[in-house]
Amino acid sequence: MSIRFHDSRLRKIVELDTRDSGRVSMYVCGPTVYNLIHIGNARTFLWFDFIRRYLAYRGLQVTYVMNYTDVDDKIIERAKVEGSTTDAVTARYTRAFEDDMAALGVSPADVVSRATDHIDDMVKAIEGLIDRGVAYVASGDVYYSVEKFSSYGQLSGRSLEDMRAGDRIDPHEGKNHPLDFALWKAAKVDEPSWPSPWGPGRPGWHIECSVMSTKYLGMGFDIHGGASDLIFPHHENEIAQAEALAETEPFVRHWMHAGLVQMESVKMSKSLGNVVLAREVVAAYPGEVARYWAMTGSYRTQLSFSDESLADAAQGYERWSTFLATAKHALGPDMPPAPQLLRRPEGAEGLAGPGAEYIGRFIEALDDDFNSSEAFAVVYELVREANRRVEGAQRGETEDREVLSSLAEAFAEMTSMMGFSFGPTESPELVGDLVAYLLELRDEARRIKEFDRADAIRKRLSGMGVAIEDTPAGARWRLTSVPKESG
Repeated sequence: MSIRFHDSRLRKIVELDTRDSGRVSMYVCGPTVYNLIHIGNARTFLWFDFIRRYLAYRGLQVTYVMNYTDVDDKIIERAKVEGSTTDAVTARYTRAFEDDMAALGVSPADVVSRATDHIDDMVKAIEGLIDRGVAYVASGDVYYSVEKFSSYGQLSGRSLEDMRAGDRIDPHEGKNHPLDFALWKAAKVDEPSWPSPWGPGRPGWHIECSVMSTKYLGMGFDIHGGASDLIFPHHENEIAQAEALAETEPFVRHWMHAGLVQMESVKMSKSLGNVVLAREVVAAYPGEVARYWAMTGSYRTQLSFSDESLADAAQGYERWSTFLATAKHALGPDMPPAPQLLRRPEGAEGLAGPGAEYIGRFIEALDDDFNSSEAFAVVYELVREANRRVEGAQRGETEDREVLSSLAEAFAEMTSMMGFSFGPTESPELVGDLVAYLLELRDEARRIKEFDRADAIRKRLSGMGVAIEDTPAGARWRLTSVPKESG
C-alpha cells in the first residue's frame, strides 16, 4: 500500500509512514466553542472526516482524536456579551457544533477531549518546561522562551526575525522576546481559573493541544491536522512545547493542513464578518450537497464559496442521486445492496466485472494526495457508462443487466466511502403508496385529456421534492435534493 500526501512540514509529497504497522493515530484541532461554525470551518472537518474514512477503507485501523477548546479569551468575552457564564457558552456552542457535524454527516471522533478536563495535565507539562529551562514565570504568568528552542520555525519555514505576531499572541511587558507565548495566564477578576504553582489562572491556548494529543496518542503519533491558518502560531508552538518537553522524540510524524474558504477572494473569517454559517447552508440544501461542494477541490487549496458554487454542487449531487434511482428502477430486486463495512485493503478480493476497473482507478486517485477531483471524475465516467446500459437492462438483456449491476455496486462503494448515502431513494411504504396513488390520478387525468389537472398534480409533487420522469414503461418518481423551501 502506498498512500501519498503533502506533508506541510517537509513541504513535499511523501508516503504515509505510520508508527505502528496497520494503524494510524490522528489528531485534528477542534473548535473553540464560543460561536457557531461557518462553512469554512466545516470544510476542514469534512475533509478530515473524508481522510479518516479513506484510511479505514484502505484497511488501516484509525484512532481519531479531536479536542474542544472550552477555555479561551474569546469564550470569556462571549460570556460577558451575552451576560452568561463561560460554562453555559461552551455547553451551548458544543451542542451546536455537534448538531452541525451530524447534519453534514461527519462521524464523531473516537476520542473527544475537552481542555478543562485536562488542566492538571497541562500544569504538569508547564512545570516540566520550566524545569528544562525553556519556560519562565513573570508575575503569575508563564511564558515559553522561543529562543531556547533551536528548531522554532520548522513548520512555518520562517526565522524568528521574519515572524510576525499572530492572532493569539499578546504583547506583555514580562516577555523576554516578543514571540514568547503564554503557557499559563494569571487569573483576572470574574474569569475562570484553576490553582497552580504560580497562582490561580488558566492555560494558554497552545499548551492544550500538545498535552491532549500526546495524552491519548503518545509522542510521535502519525498525523496532526487542522486548517492552514493554524500553522503559525498554533501548530508551531505545539511542536516547540512537545519536543522541548520530550527532549528527544519527534512530536508528529506527518502534518496535514486544509485550505481555507474564500468569499470574493477574502478568507472567510468571523472577525471579518464575511461568513456563511454551516447551518445556514444545511437549511438551504441537504448536508450531502455541502459535503459534495467541500470535496470538489483539493483539501490543500483554497475554495471559493458562493450561491453559484453551491448550486453547482447540488446539480452534481442530483445527477448521482438520479443515476442511483434509475439503476434501482432498471434492476429491481437484482439491485446490489448498499455496502455495509467499507474496507478494501491492498490485494483484497472483492468486486469483479467492469465495476472493478473503476474501483481501481478511484483508489489510485485517492492514494495520490487524496485527489478527490480525479475520484469524482471516475465516478462521473462510471455513471455515463452505466446510463448507456439502463435501457437494455430494462428490457431484460442479460449483458446490460450484469454490467449495470457491477457498475451500480462500484458506484455505491465509492460514494459510500466518500460519505454519501443519498437519503432514501425510495420512501417509506405509506408515502410510496400515496405517491403511486397520485400518479394514478395524474395518468387518469392525462387519459381523459384533463392536462391542467395532470400538470397541477406534477407541480404539487415537485414542490414536495418528488421528481417525476415519464418513460415508455410508465411514470417513475424519486426524491430530489433541491434547495429546501424557506419558512
